[in-house]
Amino acid sequence: MDDPIIASLLAAVEASPDDAVLRLHLARILLAAGRANEAVAQAAQVLGADPGNAAAQAVMAEALGAGPVAPRPDPVAADGSRPDFDWDAADADMSDVVEPMFVESSSDAGYPTEAVRPTLRLSDVGGMREVKERIEVSFLMPMRNPELRAAYGKSLRGGLLLYGPPGCGKTYIARAVAGELDAAFISVALSDVLDMWVGSSERNIHDVFQAARAKAPCVLFLDEVDALALKRSQNRNSGARNSVNQLLHELDGVEENNEGVFVLAATNHPWDVDEALRRPGRLDRMLAVLPPDLEAREAIFRHHLENRPVAGIDAGALARASDGLTGADIALVCESAAERAMVDSVRSGTVRLIGMADVTAALAEVRPSAGPWLETAKTVVEFANASGQYDDLKAYLKQRRLL
Repeated sequence: MDDPIIASLLAAVEASPDDAVLRLHLARILLAAGRANEAVAQAAQVLGADPGNAAAQAVMAEALGAGPVAPRPDPVAADGSRPDFDWDAADADMSDVVEPMFVESSSDAGYPTEAVRPTLRLSDVGGMREVKERIEVSFLMPMRNPELRAAYGKSLRGGLLLYGPPGCGKTYIARAVAGELDAAFISVALSDVLDMWVGSSERNIHDVFQAARAKAPCVLFLDEVDALALKRSQNRNSGARNSVNQLLHELDGVEENNEGVFVLAATNHPWDVDEALRRPGRLDRMLAVLPPDLEAREAIFRHHLENRPVAGIDAGALARASDGLTGADIALVCESAAERAMVDSVRSGTVRLIGMADVTAALAEVRPSAGPWLETAKTVVEFANASGQYDDLKAYLKQRRLL
């Protein structure tokens, strides 16, 4: 159990992650408690935002300079006999070095199923007009028009599978969909449901869906769904296969009513997702979320530079020069540009603003991260698209002359 003071400070830091003074205070208390590794992590957070912070540097130096606990001498009595070994003392000595081999089941500890109501809208998503139009026509329009939906016998079941390379905004779009529906939003990651204990993962999946049903209308977002629902033909682990079966069972809503539960899932590897997951009534619609277009790239540059001290930035020119970069790549460019200006300010002793030269130099150093994913996608489109499920991806690859 955490010390109450440390637990309170951890909660306070989580609520105010940019408060360097509070974070360093926590780091010093962690250091005094013998938790050097955690103190290093807290000091590193401060140095990441402020590399010249002397207090953080001092905490880091002290934490890294702490050596391991000296081993206890093996006591030997005068007659040569050895007293019983003090296992409790040894465990206390090694608690910061050796992690426990066995841990209690996390199934009773709970996981984040607290619903939020995003204020984000699709209009806040820059560019990506085709993606937003497809979401509007195939997903949002029936939800917003209950009378028309009833006339056509349209159910509020089924879901949408967002796929594409990492860093292209799948989670961002899922939140925007929830905002458009004015629905509760529950985001579930792999670590929230998978458990080492037999049967616990299945129960966690059921509990997540129950939470979504209780808060309907609700958007239930399943991140990294390929890890949760890997093709059963490729999975030899019986526990993982049971988790897939449970997920399919919950999506079908055999025993429970899924009306008003909108399931969105995201994956970087749709070809690894169990095919049964994409049958009608489940994740029966697929949408490619690919590297941002020109309009989206300009909006992303503006977003990541708006709260930084900049001067003379031409976001349009940067967007034209960044074709093929993902949203995460552009975020890295802006971070690198800020770092260049900051380092230059420290060396010169004169604070200066971030200029086009900084961003352009950073842009030259960042390579598109989606390349390997697109190579794999090309193979899938060429040899595993008989049903046409990857036609939107095929069109993108042809547009970029990759196919």
